[in-house]
Amino acid sequence: MSSHADKLPRHIAIIMDGNGRWARQRLLPRFAGHQSGMESVRQVVKKCIEDGIEALTLFAFSSENWRRPAEEVGLLMKLFMTALDREVKKLHKNGVRLRVVGDLAAFPEELQQRIVNAEALTRDNERLALNIAANYGGRWDIVQACQQLALRVKLGSLQVEEINSDLLAAALSLADLPEPDLFIRTGGEERISNFLLWQLAYTELYFTKELWPEFNGESLQRAVASYSQRQRRFGRTSEQVEEAAG
Repeated sequence: MSSHADKLPRHIAIIMDGNGRWARQRLLPRFAGHQSGMESVRQVVKKCIEDGIEALTLFAFSSENWRRPAEEVGLLMKLFMTALDREVKKLHKNGVRLRVVGDLAAFPEELQQRIVNAEALTRDNERLALNIAANYGGRWDIVQACQQLALRVKLGSLQVEEINSDLLAAALSLADLPEPDLFIRTGGEERISNFLLWQLAYTELYFTKELWPEFNGESLQRAVASYSQRQRRFGRTSEQVEEAAG
């Protein structure tokens, strides 16, 4: 018999969608939705800590989001910096290790420095690995992994025929964590939008019409309950999975 812990995902990945629509429904500027969404982040982090989830990865800013109006992008950068200033000490106190993954060179130097400081402060924490994907894209992640392997081939420390899926996976962002067990997207859209493309190969997908500022600890509990009812086969038959589980 499997325990309750066996049914919990070790790693949850979330696309936090619907901030702008939430604000528009309330006749508020889009940025108000992003601000309100910060409370949802706090609640989800808290719930993950309570439930003993190992890792949480949040898609905060995709490499495609630069196409948004310049004013909104600027406000998002300010919100990111404010959030780091306000939240990092609380995260550290609660044993959360914070990491920001993506092509960070495009961000203002002031923001880059805050990220470096936050990661350094929380580096040794082990209660929850909180990953913020910012200026991140799944295709970018695979390309940068290929570049790492290509450089090793160029330097002579790796032969082309030695390259396999394990080596490529080890060069990706978040390679030190288990791949996501559960992917959640709020806001009603049902696509993965260039998020963790390699890592989501066998992930259970959960879509909800709840807009991100409406999503809370109870919402996460419903998603995890849905996950716990599913049988993960990884290419095997149901009979093989049941036999292995005893």
